[in-house]
Amino acid sequence: MFSNSVMRNLETALDGAALKQKTIANNLANVDTPGYKAKETVFKQEFESSLKAKRTDQRHFSFSTQTPTSFYVKEQSNTTMNNNGNNVDVDKEMAELAKNQLYYQTLVQRINGKFNSIKMVVKGGR
Repeated sequence: MFSNSVMRNLETALDGAALKQKTIANNLANVDTPGYKAKETVFKQEFESSLKAKRTDQRHFSFSTQTPTSFYVKEQSNTTMNNNGNNVDVDKEMAELAKNQLYYQTLVQRINGKFNSIKMVVKGGR
């Protein structure tokens, strides 16, 4: 039907998107905390570099048999947005939140499609 590697890649991507959601929420929660430095989740670059499928358009997601190994959260310490040393940009964080939500929903739809395919096969095509 489909390889386990596709499901592993989708699961890993969901884990990365969930971590990014948590990181963004943490940044927004600390928008008024003096000296707080915004953090970002670094996984997309690793995820995309590990996937080598042919894409017809650069905006399309690509999937392959390799599973990315790690995500990490890094501090953005090179900027200051406020006089109190805080560098959280609410507009940027909200835009990232919306983008990440769409990415997550796309992954969930992809997984649902895989499970619906299995369901159809098990029911004999009905």
